[in-house]
Amino acid sequence: MVVDVRARLGELVFSRVAGPDGPRHSARIHDAAGERWFAEGRPIRRVHGDASMFVGGLRALLLQSLHPLAMAGVAGHSGYRGDPWGRLQRTSYFLAVTTFGPAQDARDAVARVQQIHERVRGVAADGRAYAASDPHLLRWVHVAEVDSFLRTHQTYGRAPLDAVEQDAYVADTARVAGELGVPDPPQTVAALRDQLEAYRPELRGTPEAREAARFVLIRPPLPLAARPAYAALAAAAVASLPAWARLPLRLPYLPLTEATVVRAAGAGIVRTIRWATGV
Repeated sequence: MVVDVRARLGELVFSRVAGPDGPRHSARIHDAAGERWFAEGRPIRRVHGDASMFVGGLRALLLQSLHPLAMAGVAGHSGYRGDPWGRLQRTSYFLAVTTFGPAQDARDAVARVQQIHERVRGVAADGRAYAASDPHLLRWVHVAEVDSFLRTHQTYGRAPLDAVEQDAYVADTARVAGELGVPDPPQTVAALRDQLEAYRPELRGTPEAREAARFVLIRPPLPLAARPAYAALAAAAVASLPAWARLPLRLPYLPLTEATVVRAAGAGIVRTIRWATGV
């Protein structure tokens, strides 16, 4: 009975994250012969293959939304409200294939993303033009993502990285960022923090960002039975954000509750996902 429950839960999680093509993609990513960008045991494989990514992904979306031009591109072109699972599945495939897949498949995935970026352009509500291919915006998306994945791994990951491994993780992600066209991606944790800090004067909570936060945190397209577990993931993601990132999104800051109740609930749901999926 326990095995059946575990299998069903694992299949449900995998289908949501990977989509209908998930089994086929997974088989090729992990079983196909050929050179990989990252060898077995590299920190990027440890972080991106861990269940803590469920928290990190939510945190990254919230943090990235604080840049008005990046958020304008998401609001105008991503279709996240109409097809949130499709967007998640495409993102999860990109992360999986560039981290674990054959090098040629990784290069193909990068080329597809770059083609999409070339079509994502427009004018934000404040009158400024934006383009997803803008190197400055590409770097913002990258540093927000890497900071989120690393921070949540250190809190909820199966095996947190030591200081040397954390720098190595940032350097690993710089390989993918460079392929995408990100200029001067950070190679160390210190450089990552410096670049993130340098973007802060550009960040603010736009109506589009706050609407995206409400959609992601409060109105996800999930059955009622799944919402308590998702709420634990969402609370953990919010608790992992710095205080300066919450006020613009009108998210609460409750240090004592977050250090106890939220931390325990987040750890519990990540362990459950790990038990069900084996990651």
